[in-house]
Amino acid sequence: MFIDEATIRVFAGDGGNGCVAFRREKFVPRGGPSGGDGGRGGSVYLESSENLNTLLKFRYNPEFRAERGGHGEGSDCHGRDGEDLVITVPVGTVALDPATREMLWDFSAAGQRFLAARGGHGGRGNARFATSTHQAPRTAEPGQPGEKRELLLELKLLADVGLVGFPNVGKSSLISRLSAARPRIADYPFTTLEPCLGVVALDEERSFVMADIPGLIAGAHEGRGLGDRFLKHLERTRVLLHLIDVAEHSGRDPVEDYATIMKELVNFSPTVAAKPMLMVASRVDAVGDSHRLFTLREFCRAEGLELHEISSVTGEGLEELKRALWKKLAETPKIPAADERIPATFRNPTL
Repeated sequence: MFIDEATIRVFAGDGGNGCVAFRREKFVPRGGPSGGDGGRGGSVYLESSENLNTLLKFRYNPEFRAERGGHGEGSDCHGRDGEDLVITVPVGTVALDPATREMLWDFSAAGQRFLAARGGHGGRGNARFATSTHQAPRTAEPGQPGEKRELLLELKLLADVGLVGFPNVGKSSLISRLSAARPRIADYPFTTLEPCLGVVALDEERSFVMADIPGLIAGAHEGRGLGDRFLKHLERTRVLLHLIDVAEHSGRDPVEDYATIMKELVNFSPTVAAKPMLMVASRVDAVGDSHRLFTLREFCRAEGLELHEISSVTGEGLEELKRALWKKLAETPKIPAADERIPATFRNPTL
């Protein structure tokens, strides 16, 4: 099951209490105060891992608690520090404040660690309060409570190319031909219920990642269909591949299809709509009456859009499309590093 959003609650460990104790030993007539300090509470960290690809585990276990610090004891024995808790999340996860939706951290690479909740400091024992004028203090500090926080986790797939278009225009068929991905393919709307990633290889040294996004329909940004839930996965892509079905049985106007999809992208995020895009006339093997294909050609020529005509069934145009995508990716700057996208006030000082 693909889960790309979850709300979790993290609780750092409380600090241990300081101890009030006095040394009482034979031959030590003036032992004095000997209460030890409490241990530090464990902190909670989020760490990105390449071994996960969904937030499913957070649906059934939304609370995480780190170990509290041990209490101080006599004979100047300090309490043990609590163990830190490290929660692994998939690469591509974004940690947000649920109330304000401010970005707290963006896990764009494996091994990144974010301090989600800091453990409380341990209290000082009475040995810490002894002075030359107050040699028998009976005061100790309680441990400080650990931080607690609610976090909204969103998973956004990391891909170089994102496929967009109406349902059943051939997106899943295309990614299955270009990569080893095997999405479900069937002749009914919304066959693709979750995003699918595939690695497209040009040769042994050149490859890129392609993402198949569930089909969009008019009103997707308002919650119609499945598109509004998965449009966020396009935010990390560098290039969009817009597929339009020109087959005779489609019965839709290709220019209207293009305008509808672009309207949904603009309403969702103008930044996403402004990404570099290649147009693809899909299913040219079943074009029949060439009017739809001719209309799309003329429209792309007038708008200055690069059009590629392909057939996932016969393989026509697929190699040319791969080379064109690689060229477009080479011309497109990479997405900024994580710390460049996060407001300075939220950057983790421990990294």
